[in-house]
Amino acid sequence: MEGSLGGGLLSRSDGSRPPLETTLAMEELRERVQKTLDLLTPLELKSFRACLKKVDEEPRMSQLRLELEGRNIPGLAQLLAKYYPPGAAPRVLIKVLQQLPRTDLLPLWQSDSAAAARLAIPKKILKRSYDCVDSDLDHYDLSGRRQAFLMCVKKNRPGADQDVLLMEHWLGQCQFEYMLCTDPDKKELQDKLTSFRDGLNEIKDQISCCLVTLMAHGEKGFIKVKGDDRVSLEDIFEMFNNKNCPALHKKPKIFIVQACRGEKRDNGVETDDEPMDSDDISEKGRLPTFSDYFIVYPTQPDHVALRHPRTGSVMIGAMTEVFREHGNKWHIADFFTKVNNRVVHTDYRLHEEPIKVSLVTESTLTRFVYF
Repeated sequence: MEGSLGGGLLSRSDGSRPPLETTLAMEELRERVQKTLDLLTPLELKSFRACLKKVDEEPRMSQLRLELEGRNIPGLAQLLAKYYPPGAAPRVLIKVLQQLPRTDLLPLWQSDSAAAARLAIPKKILKRSYDCVDSDLDHYDLSGRRQAFLMCVKKNRPGADQDVLLMEHWLGQCQFEYMLCTDPDKKELQDKLTSFRDGLNEIKDQISCCLVTLMAHGEKGFIKVKGDDRVSLEDIFEMFNNKNCPALHKKPKIFIVQACRGEKRDNGVETDDEPMDSDDISEKGRLPTFSDYFIVYPTQPDHVALRHPRTGSVMIGAMTEVFREHGNKWHIADFFTKVNNRVVHTDYRLHEEPIKVSLVTESTLTRFVYF
């Protein structure tokens, strides 16, 4: 966030003070505009300013005025509130948001009712995408229990404690019950995963979703646990397939893997942009052995993943930031697209060298997932 503006009465350019009702209306408008701008990423804010100069609404916004008064979010919000005539600022915002595009924010400005004007921005009760689908068949039914397995190797991974805290908070917000596994050796991890999987099968009619998070060192196709033993990711994924975990038939199986996938480093390329993750089967339909999976990796194959020793992993941090700002209104694939947008457009340095990362997702989902 670029800062916050404290309260205080606005004044006209000639130094006189406008009527109290006008002042209060302008202050209320400024607060609403700032709350909207706070939901934009740094890259979106840059695009917002560029679009604002081109909006077909009088008076036109000049580059000089933007530079002098709209450098940060509070200043930009105040500029919009006082620069345009009454009623024009919402029209301007709508036009700019349509161009970004951030159409999910349009409902905040399209209503002329006094009640809508006084609404705080409800990040977790904005209209969710599935409210617009034609049928309940379009998304998974997650009304049952949501079970998660959270594994983290903390040894020699500074920042891992923060990752665990962030993931525990995120799982709680998404209404998951979870089992925590810390610094396991290979056998312990396999045993606990088996126990977790078998527990799902024992209450199959109650389960609606499964999520497995694995945070460790890694290499292509493997994670590393205590003793530097390697555990195959494919073996873990296979434990929850339709053959081995009938409790999850036609139910989402989500895997978040926070681990390196190799040693390569992507230093990025320069751009013109400014700098800124077993019944009788004859009577039943058949399923592929692997279906309804959604897997997220923090980096491309063969590449390193990034983790800060104090704030934790880049992907986990971006996940919690996006969820905090926007709540659970997106399908999981769209959610991680937004996370990836944030990760891709953030600059990082590793050993004084610039480095870039991009999340990778793999999906065999057959419906939408909304937590």
